[in-house]
Amino acid sequence: MTAPRDLLDLVRAPAALSVPGDVIAGAAAAGVLGRRAVGLACSSVCLYWAGMAANDWADRQLDAVERPERPIPSGRVPAGAALGVAAGLTAAGLVVAGLAGGRRALAVAVPLAAAVWAYDVAAKGTRAGPLTMALCRTLDVLLGATPGASVGAALPAAVAVGAHTYLLTALSRAEVSGTGPRLPALTLSGTVALAAITARGGASPERAAVTAREGSLAQPALAAWYGAQFGLSQARAVADPRAGRVRDAVSAGIISLPALQAALTARGGAPRVALALAAAVPLARRMVRKISAT
Repeated sequence: MTAPRDLLDLVRAPAALSVPGDVIAGAAAAGVLGRRAVGLACSSVCLYWAGMAANDWADRQLDAVERPERPIPSGRVPAGAALGVAAGLTAAGLVVAGLAGGRRALAVAVPLAAAVWAYDVAAKGTRAGPLTMALCRTLDVLLGATPGASVGAALPAAVAVGAHTYLLTALSRAEVSGTGPRLPALTLSGTVALAAITARGGASPERAAVTAREGSLAQPALAAWYGAQFGLSQARAVADPRAGRVRDAVSAGIISLPALQAALTARGGAPRVALALAAAVPLARRMVRKISAT
């Protein structure tokens, strides 16, 4: 019988702390941060966990060689059960999206679910892999904006999260075999640029006054924190690009994402929500000591 801990390993439970911030950042950018965002965030987590389970199901033969400790090759979770978990969580995510945001939310959630499965079963090992994963996160941010009149208002935030995801996914392709210093140096350059752009970006005109009234320094501080957390780990991988260092950098990229999402949320005019969101970073760091995020 599959133990609950094994299912948590299968879906990389701690990594889900990086997911609700997508929806929150999108909702803040579109000015619709409210109750519906909670339901949409739950939908997002379900789809993310579905992707993790589908990933292990699709990689079960490769993992038997490269990562035999993972739930399926170790025998802790049967392959059929993993596929069932992935399918069930996908269905749950779509149902919750429909209940929370109606047709507008489903119009984004359905292609998001399709992109998640496309990455796991087809694109992951190809040049299209990082772009496909970036598309997943971009759509996830836009999902948070669907209760509003204009999803396009969340596009800058969505592109920022998508860019981070592209860099992280490109780096993750070397977390088993290792690489040369060039790859982590390139992703480090991208991270520094992304942090700088996020720190400078302003709130939309209709919410700029709110941010100013609260005297928020959250946006640049959180952007700098994001850049330091992910950037320092990549700098160590540049100096020592063996698999272990690269894997540490990938884990840092997952853990640091809520700081980027929080900076984007502050830019959207909700600095107090942003600070609460940033609290996920130390929590995720503690959790990955027990359950791997990669």
